[in-house]
Amino acid sequence: MTDMSKKGDVELVEELYHTRATLEKELAKVIIGQHTIIEQLLISLLCQGHCLLIGVPGLAKTLLIKTLAQALDLIFKRIQFTPDLMPSDITGTEVIEEDKNSGKRGFRFFKGPIFGNIILADEINRTPPKTQAALLEAMQEHRVTAVGKTYVLEEPFFVLATQNPIEQEGTYPLPEAQLDRFMFSLKVEYPSYAEELEIVKSTTYDVVADIDTVVQRDEIIAFQHLIRRVPVADNVTEFAVKLVTTSRPGRKDTPDFINSWVEWGGGPRASQYLILAAKARALLAGRPTPNIDDVVKIAKPVMRHRIIPNFNAESEGIDTDTITEKLIEHLR
Repeated sequence: MTDMSKKGDVELVEELYHTRATLEKELAKVIIGQHTIIEQLLISLLCQGHCLLIGVPGLAKTLLIKTLAQALDLIFKRIQFTPDLMPSDITGTEVIEEDKNSGKRGFRFFKGPIFGNIILADEINRTPPKTQAALLEAMQEHRVTAVGKTYVLEEPFFVLATQNPIEQEGTYPLPEAQLDRFMFSLKVEYPSYAEELEIVKSTTYDVVADIDTVVQRDEIIAFQHLIRRVPVADNVTEFAVKLVTTSRPGRKDTPDFINSWVEWGGGPRASQYLILAAKARALLAGRPTPNIDDVVKIAKPVMRHRIIPNFNAESEGIDTDTITEKLIEHLR
């Protein structure tokens, strides 16, 4: 195992760039297409963020996440969210055990599936808010409090939640406070004709791809620390903050279309994630510092679940991606 502490930042940037290329080749053994989604998942992981993936069933969301965990040598846990799921089903529960030697009984805590590195929260909106809230502390603090004790989660810790945009019956919308804890909201689209053709050819034979480990746990943590040390020019930071603050209606510098279409705009966490994501995107491309284009490229997944359109926007068929595009045009 490489001693990452002895490497300089320039060397780490080069290593991250080459690691990305190797990782994409490894994922391509199983995953056809989805290049943008893969890049955004890597950005989120490097920034210690979490992702909400929205897409219809059958688009290999679970397979992608499981394969990513294999390539990164991380512990993968899947939680299927259902209406009867309890918070203890996620965090863990205490069970009475009897000591074989002394005969005494005592409580022992059995850790739930939240104790992993990559957590797939499948169909998160199918469980009530009380159970959804069991993820809040883990996502924000990277720790779990159960039966009066606090347990620190092993790093890196990465939550990927999925939602089905078709079936809304029997679902519980995620509260804005929980949505804001996700760095990205990602739309998983249908594959192209050529990609679907390749998917059918590669999945209808009895062949199992062998996924090799590309990067170790300590290397991922070193890359995460590297992101925080990346310098950012003032004009890039100013653009990111303006993009977020201008999305808020009712301010003196707010454009008319925001006042007309938006109920609530993005909060300070959006500005932080825009800069962190821009840093990670630059480094994955082998560049030492981000530019405004990096902010623009990741603006939609950062703002998608933070801008809340009002009735006027919905009646005109205006979604958050359209609003974000107009904001970027307004600022550039």
